[in-house]
Amino acid sequence: MPVICKPALAVPENVITLDDTLELAQRLHSDHPRLGLALRLIRNTGVLKRHLVQPIEATLTHPGLTERTRIYVEQATRRIPSAVDEALRNAALEAGDIDAIVVVSCTGFTMPPLSTWMINNLGFRSDTVQIPIAQLGCAAGGAALGRAYDFAVAHPGANVLVVSCEFCSLCYQPSDLEVGNLLSNGLFGDAVAACVVTGHDRPGLMIDRVGSRIVADTEDWISYEVRETGFHFRLDKRVPGTMRQIAPELEKFVAENSRHVDELDVYVIHAGGPRILDDLSMYLGVKPEKFDLSRETLREYGNIASAVVFDALRRTFERQDIPDGASGLLAGFGPGITAEMVLGTWRGNS
Repeated sequence: MPVICKPALAVPENVITLDDTLELAQRLHSDHPRLGLALRLIRNTGVLKRHLVQPIEATLTHPGLTERTRIYVEQATRRIPSAVDEALRNAALEAGDIDAIVVVSCTGFTMPPLSTWMINNLGFRSDTVQIPIAQLGCAAGGAALGRAYDFAVAHPGANVLVVSCEFCSLCYQPSDLEVGNLLSNGLFGDAVAACVVTGHDRPGLMIDRVGSRIVADTEDWISYEVRETGFHFRLDKRVPGTMRQIAPELEKFVAENSRHVDELDVYVIHAGGPRILDDLSMYLGVKPEKFDLSRETLREYGNIASAVVFDALRRTFERQDIPDGASGLLAGFGPGITAEMVLGTWRGNS
């Protein structure tokens, strides 16, 4: 069965702390009638710092969609190579060994996709299959692993590279003053992640099953409103409560593989915010500490969209106490409301 090898993460050098974020919100929105609520929500995220592709002074400006797209491509081509190199090393592979590339991003748009640039510049074969995913938001990390699994099953022995490139700061809209948008400005960060899904014998999370679920009638709860100025993020106030609906779907998905969701060994959960983890722990009957690595990603990097699950999985690999044969669930959540899930078994070095 295909195996997910240890992911790599690359974050930009520009850092903004929680104190910086609160000070900026107070300075920029001092007359906002709901500033107090926004500040409280930002504090409650537990995000201590985030990394940005530009200094904060540049991030707060809006030079137009054309310039932002140029910056997106410039930063992507600058930062993807290091993450890809590390991911290939983690899988003991070279660029020429890769048969397909899945690239996910919801924070910038290019055509052809970034995978085309990678093939032309990073040593991949010209017959490498490209699978770009652009519209699944934070859920795309789980979806990318699912599509990599599908390819690897259809092509036994194949190696699939997955790349997540998320520069959320390039979607900052200074004119959006809704509380949900102010919260987003204090929650999201930038990162590039990469990993390999291989059909060869490697240590990692061996994929037993993948799945997707959509919560009915929630398609406008997380969305982009596309305007002349670019993507305007829309977050419905009902979103934090969606774990009540998603938890039963996770239970069913795990049960279909004759397991119980509250008895797994490893949980890699998209940390969109602390309430997602708190509620999912409660509804699934899973001890809160089982989600600690996802909380670490949220604290150190913020919500880095589709890259969250890769960093949480990277942290899981770096633990030394996961026994061979341990069971694991990876889940990403995003627009739809969509859950993208991977159920697997830990394979050690032996």
